[in-house]
Amino acid sequence: MSSFALFFVVLFYLALLFLVAHLAEKKRSKFWINNPYIYALSLAVYCTAWTYYGSIGVAATSGLNYLPIYIGPAMIIPAWIYINTRIVRIARVNKISSLADFISLRYGNSRSMGAIITVVCLLAIVPYIGLQIKAISETFHLVTETPMSKDILTDNATFVVILIALFSSYYGTRYVDASEKRLGIISAIALESFLKLFFIIILGLFVIYYVFDGFNDIYQKASHFEDFKEKNTFNGVEGAMNWMVLCMISATAICILPRQFHTAIVENRQEKHIRTAIWFFPLYLLIFTIFIFPIAWGGRLIFDGEKVNPEFYSILIPQHFDNTLITVLVFLGGLSSCISMIIISAITLSIMLSNNLIIPYGLLGKLKSENETQNTRSITNIRKFSIFALIIMAFVFYKYFILKTSLDSVGLISFVVIAQLAPAFFGAIFWRRGSYKGAVIGLATGLAICYFGLIIPQYYFSYNQEFKGVLRDMYNSFNFFTISYLGRIPQIFFWSILVNTGLFTIISVSTKGNYRERNFAELYVDIDKYIQNHENAFIWRGTAYISDIQNILERFLGKNKTEQALRIFNLKYNIDSKTETADSRFIKFSENLLAGRIGTASAKILIEGVTKEDKISLKEVLNILEESKENISLNKKLTEQSEELQKLSDDLRTANENLIVKDRQKDDFLDSVAHELRTPITAIRSAGEILADDDDIPFEIKQEFLNNIITESDRLSEIINDILYLDKLQHGEISLNIQQNNILDTYKKALNPILHLIQQKNIHLSEVNLLNRVIFEYDEARIIQLLQNIWGNALKFTDEQGTIQTKLFERENQLIITIFNTGKHIPEEDLEMIFDKFYQSKNQNILKPTGSGLGLAISKKIIQAHNGSIKAENSGLGVTFTISLPDRIINEIKNEVEHF
Repeated sequence: MSSFALFFVVLFYLALLFLVAHLAEKKRSKFWINNPYIYALSLAVYCTAWTYYGSIGVAATSGLNYLPIYIGPAMIIPAWIYINTRIVRIARVNKISSLADFISLRYGNSRSMGAIITVVCLLAIVPYIGLQIKAISETFHLVTETPMSKDILTDNATFVVILIALFSSYYGTRYVDASEKRLGIISAIALESFLKLFFIIILGLFVIYYVFDGFNDIYQKASHFEDFKEKNTFNGVEGAMNWMVLCMISATAICILPRQFHTAIVENRQEKHIRTAIWFFPLYLLIFTIFIFPIAWGGRLIFDGEKVNPEFYSILIPQHFDNTLITVLVFLGGLSSCISMIIISAITLSIMLSNNLIIPYGLLGKLKSENETQNTRSITNIRKFSIFALIIMAFVFYKYFILKTSLDSVGLISFVVIAQLAPAFFGAIFWRRGSYKGAVIGLATGLAICYFGLIIPQYYFSYNQEFKGVLRDMYNSFNFFTISYLGRIPQIFFWSILVNTGLFTIISVSTKGNYRERNFAELYVDIDKYIQNHENAFIWRGTAYISDIQNILERFLGKNKTEQALRIFNLKYNIDSKTETADSRFIKFSENLLAGRIGTASAKILIEGVTKEDKISLKEVLNILEESKENISLNKKLTEQSEELQKLSDDLRTANENLIVKDRQKDDFLDSVAHELRTPITAIRSAGEILADDDDIPFEIKQEFLNNIITESDRLSEIINDILYLDKLQHGEISLNIQQNNILDTYKKALNPILHLIQQKNIHLSEVNLLNRVIFEYDEARIIQLLQNIWGNALKFTDEQGTIQTKLFERENQLIITIFNTGKHIPEEDLEMIFDKFYQSKNQNILKPTGSGLGLAISKKIIQAHNGSIKAENSGLGVTFTISLPDRIINEIKNEVEHF
């Protein structure tokens, strides 16, 4: 493939990333903002050129040594549910925007600590960025089959690097507040993570099923290599020990690498997203791992005896079979791995450079005297220049220091160097006694061991032979500490971390930190206690005026944002806006507002410049913190009690409202019953008086009056019986006679007595029988009563020439009977209430309700006695009642009294 064609493919790919980043920033839809899978995919920035190329080279030459880089993270990631949740909370309440801010704030918000950590990160990450550029350059020339150019200006890879630098500079500095979430960048990184996994899957399937005849075919053929068994076993205790140390290195890196800290902590929008990440990300790594073995050993089989770089088997294999499409896709997958790492690393390093080196040690005085617009422009330009300069610096480093170095070795050295931050990092969140002095001395010693044990032999010896004399002696001095069963990198990691942690612990225990260190130690270790009240837990004593601090805030936030922030603060703590003096809460609040823009250390320096702080002894700090803990604990108990009282009050209010409704329903019920009782009594009395007053009434008329008396007496008896029957149901005094019955016969028995009433209203009656069998267990008399109540209710509310349809079918071992009628809809809020014994529908077709309002209440009690259910719902042109009856209930409730 020609260089120009591939360059345009790269250009198109970068344009796609621009588009995704632009759309995510512009639309800000829920899909991009609150998507846990976007968050989890962004963590795959961990998978760099080493994953795409280096691990394949290791698998082909060193066997299983590639696995610890995946297993280490998989081992530590489940603990993120505890560790990262704490760190996210700490970062959120303190407006932390970088790894340097996180560690330096814990150790007294020290400017020098932040600067040291920034330098350590630069030493570790710039070579790693150079490693990604090396991979881009070499694979570009490999795909285009062009020689590597020594002239930077004529090397096409140079222009690819410049494009990446421009993209990073533009989208990485859209927010002056470094703690803001970079939605565009993270969305583009998530897309790259998906694509690089998708492309490696395509390559793996191509190798397994096109080049070879399945996985077994590769395994059988590769097993003929003399070193196959040796490379694919642990090789005893020595191999296992190296494995264990490599797993520790990678587990540390996944937590402390600046790019991982940024994506996992700074870019976290919701703590619950961590729950998705702890299973999704290890699964992502597992899928990657599955295809490394067949690609590595497939490459060895194809290129056996040829002198090729095994790190680039993923490019060479499809290229060997003239498959340009897969070759380009794999190149883009590797490019994705490199670009995502370069972008996020450059952004995080630029934030640390600006907030922990350039601004606090150079530009703070200048920024203090300018307005908000000028400061925003200056900070943004510093970060843009830093991003661009870092990428170009890494490019130069690649050209002159790591041109002949393997991807694997550079990556692991970077991991070991960055791991020197581990004691201070984990000590920050778990150990109160950790001190600034202990952290700095331990870190410096660990770095010295790494420098003389790894960096000198890796870079200087391969670059300038003249340094060999002096530096070789210093390097050879480490032979005294040689551990025979550990490789060079695991050995240096072991000694550096051991000495680093030892000094950190010993010095921290032996010396007392200042009050500010202890204050932040409490805030970090007990973040769960202070998260809702962290500003109250910040200890500061002295003289400060709100107007002075407000002037500083306005120079960085602008007048409107500052006033808005002050209003929020005053409302939160119920402070009068006319208050002139600032307390510790306002000091902490103001530092947080500035921290995102200029870093925690610079924010502290600016606030100190307009305030006068009194010194506080460590004993006073501990007493204040103890009082603060007691106050927080008391506030928590009071809050819980208040919530309980509020809940009780709500429950009482709800119960009272229900009683009022029930009382109203009872009054309506009694009124309705009184009316229904009065009507037949009145008719009986009238007929009786007529018969008593007139002895000469004709026989036919007398017979009609007597029939009316009997009819009205029956009606009166029916109403009284309904009331008594419901009362017995309510108190569990009715036994059920459960037997096997034919549901169709029961249906006909229930329908016959009311069929003529249905026909009188010209209502269309239909039934749908979908049953495979007709024998079920139930109390037939009660089910007949239930069906007649539902049909009677349907008859009352269905207009003439309406429809009543009954459907019978089985579902999940239950007999289902649905009765549909074309009556008016029931109000949605009444659908549950219609089965109450005092309820009568407000949606009836006549002015005064007829009946006692007990029919549906009795129906519900009957079906509940069968362990079934009944419900009503509006459907289409009418209302549907659904009755569910269990298939077999003899053993459960036969001859038992109903209990509610």
